[in-house]
Amino acid sequence: MTRIVSVAPARLERWLAGFTERHGVTSYDVTPSRLTAAAEDGSRADIDVPFGPLEDLTPAGLVAHVLADRRLGLLLVRRGGYGAGVFEGSALVASKVGSRHVQGTTKAGGWSQQRFARRRDNQAREAFAAATEVAVRILAPARLDVLVCGGDRKAIDTVLEDPRLKELAPLVRPPFLGVADPKQKVLEQAGVDARAVRIQLTDPPEQ
Repeated sequence: MTRIVSVAPARLERWLAGFTERHGVTSYDVTPSRLTAAAEDGSRADIDVPFGPLEDLTPAGLVAHVLADRRLGLLLVRRGGYGAGVFEGSALVASKVGSRHVQGTTKAGGWSQQRFARRRDNQAREAFAAATEVAVRILAPARLDVLVCGGDRKAIDTVLEDPRLKELAPLVRPPFLGVADPKQKVLEQAGVDARAVRIQLTDPPEQ
């Protein structure tokens, strides 16, 4: 059985020690993009290096890597809202969230449906334009080390196509976050989720 667990960066060292305590002597295979821990009982933990590549190819090196100070930008865009934030470590040092009304679906047909579709598309464009202006104001001057995005992929692509944000696109790293319409609390939680270390756990084979 395989499952995913998320661990805060500050807890990773203890989690790795606990893995050995629970499953026995553990060997490590570490590359710039992944750490694999294989225990003597057959259990395995795979960790994709967040914000890689990893330079010190050891478990301790991975712990130091996830704890490193970095300026992380967050861009969340959905049809109904948007948010941008800058984190230094776990501290949110700059942010802005907003919303735009975009109508839902309709069962009307004919010309009414076409007018509705045009109106909805216009509202979505206005929402994405507002999201772009916030990204330009909050993220573009922030000297980010990494950018994590979430919400609607097409909306994110639309925002990042703006020439004023051309330096941000190369900074985008996983994960891509699934979020509700961005409010302040959603933005703050997304910052926690963006920094979390994701671990794929594989249970030992059944005897």
